[in-house]
Amino acid sequence: MKYQSKSSEICTLQKKVITKIIKMKITVVGAGAVGATCADNIMRKELCEDLVLLDIKEGFAEGKALDMTQTASLLGFDTKVTGSTNDYSKTAGSHVAVITSGIPRKPGMTREELIGINAGIVKNVTENLLKYSPDCIVVVISNPMDTMTYLALTSSGLPKHRIIGMGGILDSSRFKTYLQQAIGCSQHDLQATVIGGHGDTTMIPLTRLATYQGVPVTSVLTDETAAKVAADTMVGGATLTAMLGTSAWYAPGAAGAALVESIVRDEKRVYPCCVKLDGEYGQNDICLGVPVVIGKNGWEKIIELDLNEEEKALFNKSADAVRSMNSVLATLSL
Repeated sequence: MKYQSKSSEICTLQKKVITKIIKMKITVVGAGAVGATCADNIMRKELCEDLVLLDIKEGFAEGKALDMTQTASLLGFDTKVTGSTNDYSKTAGSHVAVITSGIPRKPGMTREELIGINAGIVKNVTENLLKYSPDCIVVVISNPMDTMTYLALTSSGLPKHRIIGMGGILDSSRFKTYLQQAIGCSQHDLQATVIGGHGDTTMIPLTRLATYQGVPVTSVLTDETAAKVAADTMVGGATLTAMLGTSAWYAPGAAGAALVESIVRDEKRVYPCCVKLDGEYGQNDICLGVPVVIGKNGWEKIIELDLNEEEKALFNKSADAVRSMNSVLATLSL
């Protein structure tokens, strides 16, 4: 009994130390499946003292927040979760804000229509967030993510290090899942990165650079299997949409929370994220997925991988496709 009591005291002390380190406020805009899952992960990890979940639908965010709060005694967290129906004053003083707002692409909808709708939403959300939290770091999950990240950056005037698109983290997680299934190993023993745009035809799974405990995966997989893994990764989102009848939410929400965790804990994790490029990888005036160091100031450094000629060509092609999508922004009245 004495041992158990001492152990309990140590755990309590450790918890207090962690809580003291992360006295922060985080806002998640959009209480749908992805936003709520992201908020739930943030809450369970106790990444902040105050978590605000905001949505435009009356009572929706409040209901999700109350439901989450009722798990506190079951999951052992102390984060205060507040729901808000479009009242941005409740987000005031946020250190990090995650934007998941917008609609998914529907059958028959053109990319121009999707961008037209979501661009207005993301621009409005960004403006309202910065009105009450001018120093916050903005994480963008809304789709089309590369274009929405670019819009958030150019319309806000924020330093580029404070605007981060999440997509590459999710794509890399899916890449590891398909590699795990092909190799029959633990995902924890894999290093695998996806760069480029966050889309079926624009992402680039870097199979040549992927490793399993330091061993190139190309040495343990046949060329055919490796090619299938890459192809499955690229349509990972579409595959889930076909199965579920809607977009995925568990992995996107967890990916968003992982990015937030590296920020608030100043972990300096290297994640592939959509960030502004100014000459890196031969690209300018575009937000695209590349490996970056994530810490308390947002993204802190771009890691330039030694790509071969084929990979460079694919990256440039991806950039061209994303830039074409960005051009739609100029036709909108925002």
